[in-house]
Formats: sequence, structure tokens, C-alpha cells
Amino acid sequence: MDNNPAENAIRPNVIGRKNWLFSVSEAGAKANAICLSIAETTKSNGGVDFYEYIKKLFTDLPNLGILQNPVILDQYMPWSKMIQAECSKSK
Repeated sequence: MDNNPAENAIRPNVIGRKNWLFSVSEAGAKANAICLSIAETTKSNGGVDFYEYIKKLFTDLPNLGILQNPVILDQYMPWSKMIQAECSKSK
């Protein structure tokens, strides 16, 4: 038994970590963490095309009233049926 799949999965984050140590600001580090979280969550939901998903987020979310109704965000999670249908890799 070995743990090569687990090591390979975290390698990009470990390699990048040295670069992120020198974030110019706390806000920049926070933005980077948010972007990585979105990317990894999307990857873990294998049927979602990351590019299509990000494109959908950037086009839809600015026009929605998420501050007034945060429940809307549930529809934009990578595991939601709407996102699975509209951003699938098999399109």
C-alpha cells in the first residue's frame, strides 16, 4: 500500500505554498484562499467543467441579490443540479 494518490493530489498546493508565503497583504492571501477553495471544490465534483463554472459565477453572481437573499448561493454550488446541468464536462 502507498499514499501516492493523496500526495499527488496535494502537491500543487504544497509547491505553491512557498509562493503564497509572500502575499503582499492579508486581503490578497484571503482572496487566494477563496479561489483555491472554489477550484478544489469544483474538482472534487468531477462532472463540472471548472472554466464553465467560473464563467457562470462571474456572469450570474454580480446580477443577483445575494446580500438580500443568501440562499440563492446554494443554487451555485458545484454539487447543485443546476450547475451540474449547465457546466458539465460532457457538454
